[in-house]
Amino acid sequence: MRFNKAIGDIKVLSFDLDDTLYDNHPIIRLALQAQHDYLQQHTRWPQQDTQFWTKCRNKAVQESPELAHDVTAWRQQALYLAMQACGYELEQARFHAQQAYQAFAQARSQITVCTSVLELLADLQQHYTLIAITNGNVDVDQFNLAGVFSLVLQAGKHGRPKPFSDLFDTAAQQLKVHHNNILHIGDSLDTDVRGANEAHCHSVWLNNQDSRYHYQGLPDIEINNINQLQLLCR
Repeated sequence: MRFNKAIGDIKVLSFDLDDTLYDNHPIIRLALQAQHDYLQQHTRWPQQDTQFWTKCRNKAVQESPELAHDVTAWRQQALYLAMQACGYELEQARFHAQQAYQAFAQARSQITVCTSVLELLADLQQHYTLIAITNGNVDVDQFNLAGVFSLVLQAGKHGRPKPFSDLFDTAAQQLKVHHNNILHIGDSLDTDVRGANEAHCHSVWLNNQDSRYHYQGLPDIEINNINQLQLLCR
């Protein structure tokens, strides 16, 4: 654990979810496969046009730019446009779009957080209020993070995604704390660290991804293993 800045009176620990508390990459692959399987088996999804889905996603956000802030609504609308492009009328297009999204969402929540992380969160819970702030669309009530967090805020549903300050502002307001009482932990410099810093919260960067980032600011704390947060219990 490396400290770049002294932190003050922390009352709330805010966690990013995907790739912070669990590896999200295999989960997303399975969810995308589940969506693809439904579309291949039950609809007129084109067999050869490899760019078809990308075109539908682009069309959805071009027609409604606000969808860029809500990954759930964006996927749902792109599926609806795809079904229309496949020749379905209104009701059938909606039906297949909903079914394809449900296939994706069900697989998306097939997550098991490892025991060591759950034990860490239980220890931290004795000292801090724990919340989650995520840009993703995972439903924590569907797997073994259910009941861990006092508050779960999702981009789209509760405001614009990180690094916008919306979700941090909502957390401070709902929990009745100052922004500098919140310490946010996440794996992305561009969304988690930048978002927390610019919202005047404190930040922890989980530096365990081989990724390139644009943000040049520093996190208050840098770790390379989530279990290093155990030091916050002392």
